[in-house]
Amino acid sequence: MINSLWISKTGMEAQQTQLDVISNNLANVSTNGFKKSHAVFEDLMYQNVRQAGSNVAEQSTLPTGLQIGLGVRTVATSRSFAQGNLQQSGNNMDIAIQGNGFFQLTMPDGSTGYTRDGAFQVDNQGRMVNSSGYPVANGVTVPSNATSVIVSAEGAVSAVIPGTVAPQPIGNITLANFINPAGLDPKGQNIYAETASSGQPNVAAAGSNGTGTLMQGFVETSNVNVVQELVTMIQTQRAYEMNSKAIQTSDQMLQKLGQL
Repeated sequence: MINSLWISKTGMEAQQTQLDVISNNLANVSTNGFKKSHAVFEDLMYQNVRQAGSNVAEQSTLPTGLQIGLGVRTVATSRSFAQGNLQQSGNNMDIAIQGNGFFQLTMPDGSTGYTRDGAFQVDNQGRMVNSSGYPVANGVTVPSNATSVIVSAEGAVSAVIPGTVAPQPIGNITLANFINPAGLDPKGQNIYAETASSGQPNVAAAGSNGTGTLMQGFVETSNVNVVQELVTMIQTQRAYEMNSKAIQTSDQMLQKLGQL
């Protein structure tokens, strides 16, 4: 009887974690390049009362055992890096990745951050930076007198400068790919960091070595499916209610036992 109280308590905690993940997905439904997550659970150790296959007589064994589970726990949040929709923005500094790969950013401590958010801007030094002011790796600098910026599908960046016939090259945007992108460490601000689980980045030009191509004037939207998240939220709510009902039932049975 007491075990059911603890088991249901672990179930309520697990469903609360699931709801936290769903809430974060829904909160970021309009975040550029956001990738949805879901909670991953595993059952806890079992109280093995009778071992399956153990001998009960000289020539007979138990076909099944008697194991009582002790609940559930959350072990991971798995992130889906499925492609989000590409939305046309009309801004030449917006760049979306069609396919695999991440933009590389130079962080304040000198490390490299990785992002799918290609809503870039130009800072007061002419550097191409993200919304937080972190410059694109390889140092793409836009001349102050440039009238427009052109980004090819392969990442070559050029600027149209008055007095010149052809656009002038000003840098290249390379992409980083990972063997296990789900192992990246989310740091907030739409930025991920490399970990031992993600593996080392494979840096290449866009459209080569498994990386996607670039689309100027587009941004990648979140890959969160609102309808699917709402359905999962309802399932989570019902599972939480059933676990709380199990606790109430266990309490009522204990009260009956106390009245004997």
